[in-house]
Amino acid sequence: MEFALVLPLLLLLLLGIIEFGRIFNAYLIVTSASREGARYGAAGASDSEIVAKVKDAVMILDEDKVTVTITPSQSYRVRGTEIKVTVEYPVPLYDPIVSQLVGNPVVVRGETVMRVE
Repeated sequence: MEFALVLPLLLLLLLGIIEFGRIFNAYLIVTSASREGARYGAAGASDSEIVAKVKDAVMILDEDKVTVTITPSQSYRVRGTEIKVTVEYPVPLYDPIVSQLVGNPVVVRGETVMRVE
C-alpha cells in the first residue's frame, strides 16, 4: 500500500532527473559550440564559416534547429574589437508533467565574446 502511494512521486523525480540531464547536456554542447565559433571568428573567419563551424560542433543535436547569431557583422570586425557568437537550441521535453512545469521546449543558449586578433 505504501509503495503505491510513493511510486508516482518516485517516477516524477526520476523523469525530472532524466529531463534535467538532457537539458544540461544540450546546454554544455551549445556553450562549447559558441566558444568554438567565437574563437574561429576571432581568428578572422567569415560569418558563413563561423556558422559552419558551430553546426559541426553541435555533434548530436539537430543542426537544423540550431540558431547562430554573430555580432557585429563581418564588415565591422577589425582587429581589437569584440565578436559575440550566440547559439540557441530548443530542447523538446518528453515527460508531460515536467513540460507543464517548465514549458516545452526549453531553449538553451550559449554566448561567447572574444577579441578579434
